[in-house]
Amino acid sequence: MRAAVLNKVGDTSLDVTEAKAVSFGPGRVRIKMHTAGLCHSDISTMNGVFAHPVPCVPGHEGAGEVIEVGEGVTNVKVGDRVIICWMAPCDTCEHCKAGRAQLCKAGVTNLGTPNFEVNGTLMPGALGEGTFTEEAVIAASAAIPIPDDLPYDIAALIGCGVTTGIGAALNTARIRPGSSVAVIGLGGVGMSIVQGAKVAGAAQIVAVDPVANRREWALKFGANEAVAPEDLGAARKRLTGSVGFDYAFEAVGKAATLRSAYDAARQGGVVCLVGMGSVADMPDINMFELVSSQKKILPSVYGGEDVRHAFARIIGLWRAGRIDLESMITHRVPLTDINEAIRQMHTGEALRTVIDIA
Repeated sequence: MRAAVLNKVGDTSLDVTEAKAVSFGPGRVRIKMHTAGLCHSDISTMNGVFAHPVPCVPGHEGAGEVIEVGEGVTNVKVGDRVIICWMAPCDTCEHCKAGRAQLCKAGVTNLGTPNFEVNGTLMPGALGEGTFTEEAVIAASAAIPIPDDLPYDIAALIGCGVTTGIGAALNTARIRPGSSVAVIGLGGVGMSIVQGAKVAGAAQIVAVDPVANRREWALKFGANEAVAPEDLGAARKRLTGSVGFDYAFEAVGKAATLRSAYDAARQGGVVCLVGMGSVADMPDINMFELVSSQKKILPSVYGGEDVRHAFARIIGLWRAGRIDLESMITHRVPLTDINEAIRQMHTGEALRTVIDIA
């Protein structure tokens, strides 16, 4: 089979080469990948913003079909269609038992487990998965069954970006109907926050991004206005009378955009952090303003709830026509052209590119 390999941190492209999926055994399943989504976190793995063992097979958004199950596997069977979950709940840790499965770190602690062999070298898949491949062996708990009416390309997006964004709006921030919202950063996650804010009944949604076509897409997905970052202050003054937005979301993962979100929120408002950035990027919010403003800073991980519940909720919203996931896929490429998808993300040409594998 073929897989896309990141050979070293700092590479700007991936090497599509012959590979073998390894580590099959008890508690594991073999997946025939059908589609994968390119998420900005994959770029962060490539450029070293996220520390990850390399070489590796990147990709953590994906969907496919179970073609083999190991001993003891009961949650899926051969032939099941599944979403790949990059933070698979173990159901035994304190977080899982308390209903906080999105905080389970069981999978993260095993990032070095080899999933692939390339030219005699064993290597992991990104976040224990690795979806930029024709076939993958993963923990059975990372394979979440999906209904037959959900297309593989939509399922792949639900695997990370859509769940992260919509969940931040509905579960973490819990946007109230009639409120005002600013969303900073309009990649796949930010655009999903926009859709989540619309579902929640926000009266005013302002989308912020330096890339013009992303601002245009945001208007189609439910934003009332879309502005460049340098115009956010004026929009805040004009739309809220300088009071500030009830909710401000940061979906970039940088200290500078956290500062912008914090300044955009009203006194006592909510600042929801969704973008995950570098451990070296430190915010400049001081202790006085943290207390005196009474703004609530709410970090949101993977949608803020057990992903099995989140996936089901999002599939229900999609079926009801409350969210538009088809239009988020602006480009498609085969696995052999994955570097074209990376280029499209860097330039802002694409919102979400799906890699068609099977």
